[in-house]
Amino acid sequence: MPQIAEDFQGQTVICTFDVTPGSAHDVLDALTAAYDEVISRQPGYVAGAIHLNDAQTRIATYSQWRARGDYQAMLRSPEMRERNRGINAMCRHFEPVMYDVVGTWEA
Repeated sequence: MPQIAEDFQGQTVICTFDVTPGSAHDVLDALTAAYDEVISRQPGYVAGAIHLNDAQTRIATYSQWRARGDYQAMLRSPEMRERNRGINAMCRHFEPVMYDVVGTWEA
């Protein structure tokens, strides 16, 4: 499970996917398979999560990696390049962005 903390020393990646209610579950299935079969097995993978908004028009993934290069190597693998082409074809748009955690708050 992802642990969001300011002292996390790795790379955080949030990807957003612009989908339609008709394609949302197809994209979710493809992302779930990618995490189960490829992403979670890559060197440097720490944790991840998939989120779907209530209108089923946006999907967000959150992943943590030991280093930026680990995430980039996963993206460049032939299997993920092929999977990402398929996922992209089901979306209006998707965008992976690398982040640093700069603040967290708890109740």
